[in-house]
Formats: sequence, structure tokens, C-alpha cells
Amino acid sequence: MAFAGSPFEAEVVNERIEGRGKYTFPDGNVYIGEFKDGQFHGTGTIHFTHGGKYDASWDNGRAVEGTYTFHDGLTYTPTTWDYCTPPDRRFYSERVNGFLPGEPQLSNDVNGPREIPADTFDVGDGYYDPKDEVIRGYGGEVMRVPEEEEREWVVG
Repeated sequence: MAFAGSPFEAEVVNERIEGRGKYTFPDGNVYIGEFKDGQFHGTGTIHFTHGGKYDASWDNGRAVEGTYTFHDGLTYTPTTWDYCTPPDRRFYSERVNGFLPGEPQLSNDVNGPREIPADTFDVGDGYYDPKDEVIRGYGGEVMRVPEEEEREWVVG
């Protein structure tokens, strides 16, 4: 990494970054953590310019375990991620703000669900019609044909 042309603050041993340090990527993202032989190695965090961050354990430049935290505080860990999965179908607004008093939300829109045709599924940016297997915008226009994995998740 010492030759990548990006700024860094760390000790250089045998012309390679070693120990604890800071490396700034050309796009402005910043890694702060441990290095070995010029690679991320040990524990370290990549801080993204949009506000998210990735805390990880690194082995010779590869992340072996980590947690991504979005700029709003929602965290993603591959082994414990349950957001919008069958075990936890809460909407994002419910996870962040808790449940509103009264009836549970039927959509992520706190003003209530949008009007969609009968026997279709709201997918957030439109609705899925299982008859023709397409996702349409709320105005009825075809937006996309979902892959099988998305279709299974929607009707899940």
C-alpha cells in the first residue's frame, strides 16, 4: 500500500506499512487499524465518506469477520442479520423508532400502506403481482422483473 500513492500515517518497515496506522483511499474512505507487511491485518475499521463504517478482523488483506454499521446506526452482521427476513418482518421505521401506538404498521410508510391491487404484495418501491411475476410502480407501470430469490422473499 505504501506505493499506491494515497496518504497514510504509519510506520514503514522494509518499504511496507507495519503496525497501527491510518490509510486514506483515493475516494476519501479511511482505514484505521493494524497493518502487517503492507496489508490490513488484525483489527481495523474502514470509515466511508457517506457515514457508514466496517469494523473487521483482517488476515493478510482480507476481512475474515466484521460488522457494517450504516450512517443511521443500523448494523449488519452476516450471522445475526434479521432485518426484513422471515424471523423479523418489522419495517425499517419500526426498528429505528419503535412501534407506533395503536395498530401495527402495514408498510414502512408511517401514514399507512399505499393502495395496491388485490392479491399483490407491496415491495416498498411498488408492488409485486404474482400473476405476471413483475414489479410495478404504484402507478401501474412495469418497473422490473424480479429474480427468483426476490420473488420467493416477497411471497415468503
